[in-house]
Amino acid sequence: MLYTASMQDIRDRKVTDVYFTRTRQILEQKNASKEVVAEFHCTSLPDGWNWGVLAGVEEVAAVLEGLPVDVYCATEGSLFLPREPVLRIKGDYATFAEFETAVLGLLCQASGIASRATRVRVAAEDRTVISFGARRAHPAMAPTIGRSCYIGGCDGVAVVRTAEMLGLEPSGTMPHALVLVAGDLATALQWYDEVIPDGVPRVALVDTFNDEKFASLEAARTLGERLDAVRIDTPSSRRGDWAALLHEVRWELDLRGYDYVDLFLSGGLDEYCIPKYNEYAAGYGVGTALSSAPPVNLAMDIVEIEGEAITKRGKLSGVKNVAICPSCGTRTVIPEGRGVSETCACGERRQMALQPLIKQGEIVAELPSLEEIKSRCRQQVQSWIEAHPEHVDWF
Repeated sequence: MLYTASMQDIRDRKVTDVYFTRTRQILEQKNASKEVVAEFHCTSLPDGWNWGVLAGVEEVAAVLEGLPVDVYCATEGSLFLPREPVLRIKGDYATFAEFETAVLGLLCQASGIASRATRVRVAAEDRTVISFGARRAHPAMAPTIGRSCYIGGCDGVAVVRTAEMLGLEPSGTMPHALVLVAGDLATALQWYDEVIPDGVPRVALVDTFNDEKFASLEAARTLGERLDAVRIDTPSSRRGDWAALLHEVRWELDLRGYDYVDLFLSGGLDEYCIPKYNEYAAGYGVGTALSSAPPVNLAMDIVEIEGEAITKRGKLSGVKNVAICPSCGTRTVIPEGRGVSETCACGERRQMALQPLIKQGEIVAELPSLEEIKSRCRQQVQSWIEAHPEHVDWF
């Protein structure tokens, strides 16, 4: 038995904190429910991050579809900052109260993973990044983890089912188990080359038995020009000065004419250490740092009741939006419908981040494709970093 909830469980309001169920029961029996506007935002981001990437919107739309509510949301893949609303729900509170838990769970985890993946993407520059993190999470979560990683900038995912759902080819090399069972690296490589179709890259794992330098040379001699790369997954207990080791491997391969063989790194990588290896690496497999990325601490707060601006202490009341200038990039949280100028100080007309997603239960937005979401993420993060280079603070 897998201890997972189904979409039907979520839509049946079973994946909710029980105090929401009790609140609905009270409001219905007392005939006291009211029309409210609730907003989702975070006051800060994990680990001192300066910005986040919104993910999970398509799943939220699937959960809320059919409810008599209006939903406004930033487009999936959008960059957001602390204190900016990313989603808004308007409707009779009792009709959607029990979905707060699920909506927050979908947005918080997916956005945390996408945000971390984006930071890894920035750190790796133009090098390949593959999501290797499924083994660090519940297997039922593998597709949503992989999707969030891909949105954030990963070039591929390792899990077969995840790749199927995303319309990708799964990416991977060979495990230590194959080398161990084969008895030596050369035999494992020969078997791999004989059995696996030609379109799959030949990447040799070179840290199972021997020194990485000599194993890399053995792999190159074994497959010659059919070898695409060597994967170096040196255990932390043997790693020492890993950059120096990579330099040594690169030197010896190049010296013997194997300059076409790339170095692919894996094992305990994140955005903080990757820049140290960019001089040598053509690609990275990143696992734990992505699948265990801290969730974004979004919260849902009622900000208006029956048309009157009101909220809990410590929060800002009233319906809000984020006005973004497409020219200079200025972002401002504004009270919606209060006569605030739609023109930026630079003279450009500002655009509102939150746009209609659902109208009385019907999805009215055209949900973007996965590639469109990924492209939006890349463009927005790149523009933000170019305008705020001080926010690349982990290099």
